[in-house]
Amino acid sequence: MTVTLSIKNVPDDLAQRLKERAARNHRSLQGELMAILESVATPTSVSRIDEIYARVQASGVRTPRGESARMIRQDRDDPRR
Repeated sequence: MTVTLSIKNVPDDLAQRLKERAARNHRSLQGELMAILESVATPTSVSRIDEIYARVQASGVRTPRGESARMIRQDRDDPRR
């Protein structure tokens, strides 16, 4: 079973941006709106911190001892930030 949804009073600039986005993705406006709704309504998996830690450890990425503090300090002192 399908449901028909309707959105009223969409501002012109938003409607135009959606049409442009649809064109960039080679979709109709209807297809683009469906893709947006699908991506927003699809549950995402949330990783636990121990899972993230295990993946980082398994990747082999390492920071030399004492280097992280220097890197953070350098980043904080960067005048471009």
